[in-house]
Amino acid sequence: MTEDAPGDDTPAERQMRFLYTLRSRGVTDGRVLTAMERIDRGAFVKGLFAERAYEDMPLPIACGQTISQPSVVGLMSQALAVSPRDKVLEVGTGSGYQAAVLSQLARRVYTVDRHRRLVREASEIFRQLHLTNITAFAADGSFGLPDQAPFDRILVTAAAEDPPGPLLAQLKIGGIMVVPVGQTDAVQNLIKVTRLEQGFDYEELRPVRFVPLVEGLGTD
Repeated sequence: MTEDAPGDDTPAERQMRFLYTLRSRGVTDGRVLTAMERIDRGAFVKGLFAERAYEDMPLPIACGQTISQPSVVGLMSQALAVSPRDKVLEVGTGSGYQAAVLSQLARRVYTVDRHRRLVREASEIFRQLHLTNITAFAADGSFGLPDQAPFDRILVTAAAEDPPGPLLAQLKIGGIMVVPVGQTDAVQNLIKVTRLEQGFDYEELRPVRFVPLVEGLGTD
């Protein structure tokens, strides 16, 4: 009797393996695991890479961007420590997968991307999945969303050389921002920033690699 290939898994078996991988890579928060169980990553991966949607790896998407590997999505969501009443800003919509996961944890999610095409496509997936607490904008995410500030939580899914000042200013006292920081041609560090009454507390979490945070709107 031969062992089934991964592609022969039933949806339930695939889901179990997906969640096991998340746990084995440090995603242990029950609310985050439940959110990632509810949100099917396959809905956000199209074309040639669709069959790899449940592997723990980043994959290419349109506009030269990537969808992050699930364990990194889980670890970032876990570090953000989102409560059900929180208003969250995500900078870098990309495929929409991270925003969809956050929608299961927060009261409201605002997500911005410099590429209009990505915002359109992600918004359509949100509509299909009935994720009504996400609002997506085509905008320069490095400046945040001043009209909607302040935010309880901010998640940045592109690497900056330093935590962007405009985003820090839009964080509530006691709020948390998770952001990759570092030069784009080297391994970056994922940083957790907590806004205090006076100043900010910075905690390094783990090495990561993200596309750079670029100012301005995309040309697509």
